[in-house]
Amino acid sequence: MMNLNLLPNALPNEKVVLFLRRHWIEVFRIFLTTTGLLLLPIVIGIVLSIGNTTILGHVFLGPVLMVVLFAYLLIVLILTITNLTDYWLDVWIVTNERIINTEQHGLFNRIVSEVYLHQIQDITSEQKGFLGTFMTFGDVFIQTAAERERFQFKNIDNPDDVKIAIGGLSKICKSKHGHPVTRENPAEIE
Repeated sequence: MMNLNLLPNALPNEKVVLFLRRHWIEVFRIFLTTTGLLLLPIVIGIVLSIGNTTILGHVFLGPVLMVVLFAYLLIVLILTITNLTDYWLDVWIVTNERIINTEQHGLFNRIVSEVYLHQIQDITSEQKGFLGTFMTFGDVFIQTAAERERFQFKNIDNPDDVKIAIGGLSKICKSKHGHPVTRENPAEIE
């Protein structure tokens, strides 16, 4: 699963229970979009060749169109890499004590937040549309009274099972620690 030495601010006796990423259908969507964007210049080239237009043979317009084509392909490549990086680095880690939410926004912006399981007030799972229901992926929303009121697990596999698992862990944690667990007083954790 995950090396606990890499877990941010690991608590004593903390164990990773769930390591979640978005459903693989997100990777399929990224590649489908990339394929569509790559087919666009081919379609335009076919339309131009059907019209017997010799723009590429023109002294000025030919090289300009080639530069525009390469710039377009570079932008498509950058967008694809950015989306795949965003997919790979968006993770949700559920331990027996807390939930760690890591969200990547673009290439150079990451937000990491956490909530202790005893702070959870409500858990909701949601599956939308035919594809989400058929392939069993959707969102899980976790409501807390903390500063960040709502955590969202986006497009994860089996959201109902995740909701049930987190709910069970939350009940165990609430019965185990009748009060908030803090890092300042590690003697409270046992």
